Amino acid sequence: MFRVAVTGMGVITPVGNDIETFWSNAKNAVCGVGNISRFDASGLKVSLDAEVKDFNPKQYYDSMQEIRRSDLFMQYAMAAAKQAVEQSGILSSDIDKERLGVYIGSGIGGIGTTIREHDRLNEKGPDMVSPFFVPMMIGNMAAGSVAIRFGAKGPTLPVITACATSTHTIGEAYRAIRHGYADAIIAGGSEASINALAMAGFVNCQALSLSENPDEGSLPFDRRRGGFVMGEGAGILVLEEYEHAKKRGATIYAEVTGYGNTCDAYHITAPDPSGSGAVRAIRMAVSESGIGDDDTVYVNAHGTGTHLNDVMETKALREVFGKQAVKLHISSTRSVTGHMLGATGAVEAIASVLALRDGIVPPTANYREPDPECDLNYTPNVAVKADLTCAISTSLGFGGHNACIAFRKA
Repeated sequence: MFRVAVTGMGVITPVGNDIETFWSNAKNAVCGVGNISRFDASGLKVSLDAEVKDFNPKQYYDSMQEIRRSDLFMQYAMAAAKQAVEQSGILSSDIDKERLGVYIGSGIGGIGTTIREHDRLNEKGPDMVSPFFVPMMIGNMAAGSVAIRFGAKGPTLPVITACATSTHTIGEAYRAIRHGYADAIIAGGSEASINALAMAGFVNCQALSLSENPDEGSLPFDRRRGGFVMGEGAGILVLEEYEHAKKRGATIYAEVTGYGNTCDAYHITAPDPSGSGAVRAIRMAVSESGIGDDDTVYVNAHGTGTHLNDVMETKALREVFGKQAVKLHISSTRSVTGHMLGATGAVEAIASVLALRDGIVPPTANYREPDPECDLNYTPNVAVKADLTCAISTSLGFGGHNACIAFRKA
């Protein structure tokens, strides 16, 4: 078995389009939730989202032609991947491109392109549908385009497990490197689904917060919570075989040490209230990582701000950690980013790595009213310094998908 290091990170988020801006805002509880401006939402019951601001794809592409042939979810992925690859310096090493892979997923894929081309079909006829419609729409194309950009010819695939997508991509990339199938993998997720159709669908399945106050929209573990706020963006990490990274003098930000992957097999949208699936995923990651009572642990919780999820996740953490659960440093960075769907697990994994790097627990923003059923330490409103040794990040998706990834301080 090989060890696996994190050597590069990149983000596009509602609170920053680079690592340090994102991390500064996450630490300072700067909330990226606001009123919907991407489209006319006057006909919807929901009025809040968490949009990426000031994104310029020209910073990451060589031509306008490439941009026009890339859905927004692909553009976000490319931007975050470029940041991560440049930070890692992996392409300047002696990496064998046939052992460099790309695992980038998306919960929904190119839904913006799908809507636009469907409208064109209805308005102008089938001959006017773009010849690039299919490669811009399909969910694997973020992984494919990043692989093409960086010449990655090793194991390359997307994962599509709703909100657990990019925690699974990181976990599966970790396993591929750990078992010797690759020397490095560019891993993460991307999502760009802030549009009327997707928002209407999530509203009608009663998943979104209907609050009109941006400071009361995304409220993980707070008694006032009423659903999640739709976010967007991308998070990408470069995972690398530890000795390969060490030999080339790469900066190692953290070590990936455990992974759990389970399914509730219970309901298409609701989590199993017993939390058994989440318990098994967390326990797998914790056990493989060797996390013990002497470790100081940060938990970046799934924490969507839905009633059922937050209660279930609290129960799961209590069951896995027992009496030590009260000592956990827990927070949900979705309180500032909103729920970025297929991108959120990777962004939260990055927050976990940065927490270990700096010894700082980012807060759960806008936390005001404790819920008796959510009775652990959720780091309300203000970041806390802590001598962290380990971190876990949990993700729970529609379809009952559960994922947990564990990191240890470098």
